[in-house]
Amino acid sequence: MQYLFDEDGRRYLDAFGGIATICCGHCHPEVIEAIINQMKRLQHSTVLYLNHAIADFAEALASKLPGDLKVVFFTNSGTEANELALMIARLYTGCHDIISLRNAYHGNAAGTMGATAQCNWKFNVIQSGVHHALNPDQYRGIFGSDGEKYAKDVQEIIDFGTSGRVAGFISEAIQGVGGILELAPGYLPSVYNSIKKAGGLCIADEVQAGFARTGSHFWGFEAHGVVPDIVTMAKGIGNGIPIGAVVTTPEIAQVLTRRSYFNTFGGNPVCTAGGHAVLKVLEKEKLQENALVVGSYLKDGLMALKEKHERR
Repeated sequence: MQYLFDEDGRRYLDAFGGIATICCGHCHPEVIEAIINQMKRLQHSTVLYLNHAIADFAEALASKLPGDLKVVFFTNSGTEANELALMIARLYTGCHDIISLRNAYHGNAAGTMGATAQCNWKFNVIQSGVHHALNPDQYRGIFGSDGEKYAKDVQEIIDFGTSGRVAGFISEAIQGVGGILELAPGYLPSVYNSIKKAGGLCIADEVQAGFARTGSHFWGFEAHGVVPDIVTMAKGIGNGIPIGAVVTTPEIAQVLTRRSYFNTFGGNPVCTAGGHAVLKVLEKEKLQENALVVGSYLKDGLMALKEKHERR
């Protein structure tokens, strides 16, 4: 169901999707059924005790990702997922410096608030070890659509703002909170190359751009021809259920075995059963293909409107 109703029965088209979260309609019957069935079977169990709900969803989720991205850690939100990703990058590399983009949003906890680069989302708390690179904004950016020129700023941050070694780089393929901005072509491949040369990991924040939303690809980063070392996701992964995830390689995931990493509700069987149902609905109802058709129609219409107005 794509509509919401107020107390007077007025119908609204939820174009906002519950803040970019509802990806297969409100109260989809197959998602609801999966949640109810799991609630009747087992409401809560931590990842200390494996069950089919978490294992089946992890396997299905990993199958949607390229290369060796096969190890899944479940969280409760996108903020949690990005916090974990930043920690993994720092542990794996032994470095502290993270590079993110100006105008970025990655969460509102201590670490992710540092990676966020919008003052209205940042509180005055310690946010160390993060550098913000020029935003490769094709519309308002100083280099237009020349991704290579923007990418040079990342290399200069490495050269002049760090020891020459970094923990990682985190970005969205399309900035969500930042205004639905598509990164300039050629930017991510160049930046990923610089980060890897500096010993860092590349983190793709797919909380908003991922899960079939772009239509052309299942993940936003795929449109740029890159393969990250870590992928984070939330929002649409659960269609309103509080669940997020971090996916990385077996080699990188090993860093969490140095201590006891634990999340009481991350991987909750009800949430993972619901998430698995969402993935099945996306595939069964061909919602990625639908996103491409409807999204292209909407974008073409907006582009036509743009020609009628003066650029500011």
